[in-house]
Order: sequence, then C-alpha cells, then structure tokens
Amino acid sequence: MKLPVIKSLVEFIDKNDEDFIHETLEVLEHVGQAKGLKDEELEVIYELLSNLSGSLEVNKLIKEGVPQKEALNNFMQRVMGSIDR
Repeated sequence: MKLPVIKSLVEFIDKNDEDFIHETLEVLEHVGQAKGLKDEELEVIYELLSNLSGSLEVNKLIKEGVPQKEALNNFMQRVMGSIDR
C-alpha cells in the first residue's frame, strides 16, 4: 500500500463519489481472474485493489469525523501492525 496513492484516492472520493471506487474495484477483481496473466501483472492489480480498498476505509474514518491526516496515519499504523504479526 502506498500512502500517497491512498491520499490521492481519498481526495478523488471527496471531489467525486466513492461509487467510482467501488466500480473500479469490481472491474479490477474481474480482470484479476483472467487467464494468462503474469505474476507481475497480478501484483500490480492486487496493489491497486489494496490501495482502492484502503482509500474506502480512510474515507469511512473521515466521514466519522476523523481529520484526514489522522485517518491516513491511523490506517497505515493498523496496516503496519497487521504486517508485524
């Protein structure tokens, strides 16, 4: 996950609508199931999926009243904590 990408996606959601993110997730999930994809291609798709999903989680925190910077930091701390386990 890349914090700058998630931040950019959160800004996109703020200016547009989170439905675009949900639809993009569906498309990427579908494409990720295509036969014949190379491992490198799948890695890119999965990285995009994780960033998109992360942006939705951060956006949810922001909707709950958490300031954007704090929401981003809390999310990344949670992700890093789950990786350390």
